Amino acid sequence: MNVKKIALAGNPNTGKSTLFNTLTGLKQHTGNWPGKTVVHAEGNVQYQGQEYLLIDLPGTYSLFSNSTDEEVARDYIVFEQPDATLVVVDGTSMERNLNLALQVLEMTDKVIICINLIDEAEKKGIVIDEGKLSSKLGVPVVKISARNKQGIDTLLDTIARLLRGDIQTKPYRMTYQPEIEEQIKKLESRVRELIGHDYPSRWMALRLLDGDDALLKKLHEQIQMKGREVKSYEFGNAINS
Repeated sequence: MNVKKIALAGNPNTGKSTLFNTLTGLKQHTGNWPGKTVVHAEGNVQYQGQEYLLIDLPGTYSLFSNSTDEEVARDYIVFEQPDATLVVVDGTSMERNLNLALQVLEMTDKVIICINLIDEAEKKGIVIDEGKLSSKLGVPVVKISARNKQGIDTLLDTIARLLRGDIQTKPYRMTYQPEIEEQIKKLESRVRELIGHDYPSRWMALRLLDGDDALLKKLHEQIQMKGREVKSYEFGNAINS
C-alpha cells in the first residue's frame, strides 16, 4: 500500500496535537527530529482503504528561520514535500492564526485549512463561513472540534478527495509592490534554472530576497544529496544578479 504523508502545521495552542491524537489514537510514536532536540511525533490512520502517515510538526507562529521549531516545520513542508498539509487554526482567533496559513499557501498547493475549536467559537457567537473562506484562500476549509470528534469524518473525506485529485486547489498568494514583484520574478527564473521544479521557486525567491542564510544552506545540502552539482556561490550570484 502506498502510504500518504500528511503534515499537521499550526500555531501553539490551536489543538493541533489533540487532532493528531484523535486521528492516530495509539498508532503513534515519538522521538526527536534528526540532529535536533525538537520532539518528532508521527502516527498512522486508515480511511477508505488508504493508509496515511501523520506528522505532527512543531507548533509555530511563522515559518521563517527565527527558531529551531520554525526551521523544522518549514524544512519538512518544503523539502520532504508531504502529500498534503493540514493547517490547524483556532476558530476563536482566526486573524492571528491565518498568518501561518498564508505562509504555508506560498509553499505548497496541497493544503487544507482545518478550523478547530469550532464549538468554542460558536459559544462566543463567532460565525465562520467556511465556503467563503475556501473561495478566498483557494483551498478546502473544514470546521472541526478535535476533542469532541466533530467534523472528523468530513476532514478525512476531504483529505481523500484532495489526494485523489477530486479537489483542485488554487492557493492564494500574496502580491507585493511592483518593484518587489519585479525582483521576485527575476530571481524566481534564476532559481528555476538552478534547481528546476523540485521546490517552490516563488517562495524560495522570497526567502532568498530576505537573506535567509539558513535556508540557503539547507537548500544546498538537499541539492548535494540528490547528486546535483550546484555550488553555493551560484545562489549568491543569482541573488545579486
